[in-house]
Amino acid sequence: MTRAGSTAKLTPQKRVNQFFDSVGWKPFKFQRDCWASYLAGESGLLHSATGTGKTLAVWMGPLLSWMNQNPDPEKWNSKKPPTAKVIWLTPLRALAGDTENSLRQPIEAMGLPWRLEGRTGDSKQSVKARQLRTLPTALVTTPESLTLMLTHESLLESFKTLEAVIVDEWHELLGTKRGIQTELALARLRQLNPALRTWGVSATLGNLDDALSSLLGIRPHGVRKIIRGVPKKKIRFQSILPPVIERFPWAGHIGTKMVPHVAAEVENVRSALIFANTRSQTELWYQQLLRHRSDWAGQIALHHGSLDGSVRTWVERGLRDGKLRAVVCTSSLDLGVDFTAVDLVVQIGSPKGSARLLQRAGRSGHQPDAESRLAFVPTHALELVELAAARDAILRGDLEARPLLSKPLDVLIQHAVTIAIGGGLDFDALLEEIQTTRAYENLSNEEWNWVLEFVVRGGASLTAYPEFHRVEMGEHGRYVVTDKRVIRKHRMNIGTIVSDAAMQVRFLKGGALGTVEESFLSRLKPGERFLFGGKVVELVVIRDNIAYVRRSKGVPDTVPRWMGGRMPLSSELSSAMRRRLEEASEGIYRGEEMKALRPLMELQKKWSTLPRRDELLIEQIKTREGHQIFIYPFAGRLAHEGLAAILALRLSRRCPITFTMACNDYGIVLQSHEEAPLHDAIESGLFDSETVVADILESLNATEMSKRQFRQIARIAGLIHQGLPGDRKPSRHLQASSNLFFDVFREYDPGNLLLLQSQREVLEQQLEASRLEDAMSRIVRHLIITKLPPKITPLGFPLWVDKLRERVSSESLSDRIRKMQMQLEQAAST
Repeated sequence: MTRAGSTAKLTPQKRVNQFFDSVGWKPFKFQRDCWASYLAGESGLLHSATGTGKTLAVWMGPLLSWMNQNPDPEKWNSKKPPTAKVIWLTPLRALAGDTENSLRQPIEAMGLPWRLEGRTGDSKQSVKARQLRTLPTALVTTPESLTLMLTHESLLESFKTLEAVIVDEWHELLGTKRGIQTELALARLRQLNPALRTWGVSATLGNLDDALSSLLGIRPHGVRKIIRGVPKKKIRFQSILPPVIERFPWAGHIGTKMVPHVAAEVENVRSALIFANTRSQTELWYQQLLRHRSDWAGQIALHHGSLDGSVRTWVERGLRDGKLRAVVCTSSLDLGVDFTAVDLVVQIGSPKGSARLLQRAGRSGHQPDAESRLAFVPTHALELVELAAARDAILRGDLEARPLLSKPLDVLIQHAVTIAIGGGLDFDALLEEIQTTRAYENLSNEEWNWVLEFVVRGGASLTAYPEFHRVEMGEHGRYVVTDKRVIRKHRMNIGTIVSDAAMQVRFLKGGALGTVEESFLSRLKPGERFLFGGKVVELVVIRDNIAYVRRSKGVPDTVPRWMGGRMPLSSELSSAMRRRLEEASEGIYRGEEMKALRPLMELQKKWSTLPRRDELLIEQIKTREGHQIFIYPFAGRLAHEGLAAILALRLSRRCPITFTMACNDYGIVLQSHEEAPLHDAIESGLFDSETVVADILESLNATEMSKRQFRQIARIAGLIHQGLPGDRKPSRHLQASSNLFFDVFREYDPGNLLLLQSQREVLEQQLEASRLEDAMSRIVRHLIITKLPPKITPLGFPLWVDKLRERVSSESLSDRIRKMQMQLEQAAST
C-alpha cells in the first residue's frame, strides 16, 4: 500500500498512475478521458463492457479533483475528513457493501483522508443518525435512501456543497419507476447546486441518448457527453447440447436432465456462476446439482433476491475469496459485484435478450483484457435458435433499448410529499424543477394542479377524510407537512416502489431464511413441504405475517413461484430469430446450434414451412381436442397474450364461437370445437392494427387487470400503507383497501389520473400494447401463408403442450406428452 508521506512530491496524476501500477493495471484511454471531463466540470454517461474498469474511470475524477485542490499531502491528515463531496448511487442495496470496498481501495492506497460510508435500509440506526448530522466525504447509497434523505431539511445545506453524484448501473434503473425516482432526486440536487456534476455508469444498453437525457435532465448545466469505453470484451460462447435433439420440443423438457453435463463443465474451472431466469429454477438446479454431486456440499451455493441478506453476503464473500466452486443464481448477481475467481458463466435457458446475455457473460473474466466464457444450456430445443440469434445481435452491436416511462403520477405524488417534508414545497419553483427531468418534461399545469390537490385535500373524492390531507400551506407561501404521523408513514412508504407483497420465512427455532410472496404461502397448508434456500422445509404456522417452518425430508410438494419470472423475448432478439429462421428456410445452418437443429427444421419445412422475415405462418390442424389455429408472429409472450385475445374476439364477431388459447414467445394457438372462419376473417381485416387498444380492452378483463395494477400505484402514492415496524398489514388487507379506493374512484371520480395511469400501465407493461401494434402493422405488410399440416409441427408442439397443461386429464402430463411425441416421431419417420 502506498503511503502519502513517502510520496509527498508526487503529482496527483502520478499518484493515480502509481496506484494502477500497484495493482498491475494500465489506465485505458477512456478512463483518462473520464478523468479529464470530470476535472473540466463536465457531466456525462460512461458506456463500457462489463469488467473493463468502469468504476475506476468515474471514481478517479473526484479523487483527482480533491488532490488538485489540496496538493500538499503532509497536511491531509491534520484536517478533518472533508464532508459531502460525492454520492454514489447503486441500484441494489446488496451491491452497496461490495461497491464500498471497491471505492475504498484507491482512497487507502493513495492515503486520502476521505471518510467513505454506506447508507441503505440495512444500515445501523446509529450510523444513519450520525450521517444526518454530518455527511461523510463519499456516501454509497440507493435511490430509496437518497429520497429518504431529502425529507430531512437539515441535510439541504450539505447537499448544496455536493460536488458530484455518480449513478452506477444506470441501465438497470432506466425505464423503471425507481429510475424516475432517481431522476426526481437528481433534479432536486441540481436545484440546490446547479454546478453539480452527474455521471452515469452503464453497460449493455442500446439507447444511449435517451439514457443520457434521463440522467442529466433536459436542461443540464455545462457540457455533457457520452464516453464510450471498451465496446466489446473477448467472449467465448459454447452450447452444452443434449445428446439427442428431439424434433418435437417443449418448454422445460430438457431442464435438469443437463445437470451431469453442467457438472462436468464446472469440474474443470475454478469457479462458475450458473444463471437461471427464475428463483424457482435456481432452487431446483441447486438441489439437482447436490443430488448429482453430493461431495460438493459446502462448495456450491444458492443466491437470489429473496434469500436473507446474511446468506447472500456469505455467498458473495465465498465467491470473492474463491472458496466456492459454483453458485446457482438469478439476476441478483447480474450487476456490479467483482468476482475475479469466476471463469465460467452457465446460462440455463434463453436470457430473452442479447444485452442480458452479454451482461451475464461479462461476470466471468471480470478483469480488463481477460476473456469471458459463457456456456448455454437450453431448456428446450428451440432456445438454440435464440442463442444463435443473440450471438448475431451481439456481434452486430444490436443491444436492446430500455423504453422510457412517461409521467407516472404515483411517483410524482410521493416526491411532492417528500419535498414538502424536507423544507417545503413552492408550487411554481417545484413545477419548473420537475419539468427539467426527461420523465416529466411534458407535465402540464393541469396535471401538476391535480397532484397538489391530491396531496393537500385528497382530490375530488377523498376531501371529507382528514387522513388524506397530508400537505398544508405553511409560512412564506410554501406547502409543508406538520403531522408527525404523516411524516413517519411517508418515510416508511418511500421504498414501496420496489416492494412486493412478501412474507418473511423463519425457522421455528432458528434464524431467517428470506422472503416469499404471500400469494404463494397463503395457498399452503401446515405440513406441506416446499423448496427454499436450497433446503426442503415444512410449513408449521403463519403468525404475525411471518411463516414459521421446520426442516423436512423427502420430495417437496412445491417450489415457490415468485413474480417477475415472465421475461418476454426482446424485439431485437425476435428480429434476429426471424433472420435465422429465414436462413434455415433456404437451407443455411450457421453455427453448432443451428446445425444441431437441422433435423427439426427440415421436418418443419416438410410438414409445413419455415417463415421468412416478411411472412406470417398460420397452421390449421384438427386434433382430438378440436380445431387448432397456430400463428407465429415471433413478437414475445406479452404481446402474444394480447394478440390472442384480440383475434379470438374478432373471429367470434363473425360467428358464435368459443376459444381457449395458449401462447409462448414464438406464437399463439387458438382452440375451438367448431372450425373458425379464418380465411374470411383474414380477408376482412383480422390483423388490422387500427383498433388494437379498443379490442384489447373489450376482449380482456381490463378492469380486473387495472385493479391489480392500481394496487402498486396506490402504495406508491401513499393511499395505502404496509404498516409500521412490528405492525405490518397482510397483503389481503392491502388488496381490500386498494380495491375499495379503485371502486370509489371509478364511481365518484372517473377522471382520477391514477385510474387512468393504471389503465395505461396495463396496456404498456402487462400487454406491451405498443409492441403489439407494431407486430400487427408488420403482419399487415407481410405475406400470410396458411398451411394444413398432417400433424402438429415442431414449431406448434410446444404451444400444444402449454395448452395441454391447462387441461385436467387422468393421464400425467409427461406421459401424455411422451405418447404424443412417439406418435409424431413415427409419423415423421414414415
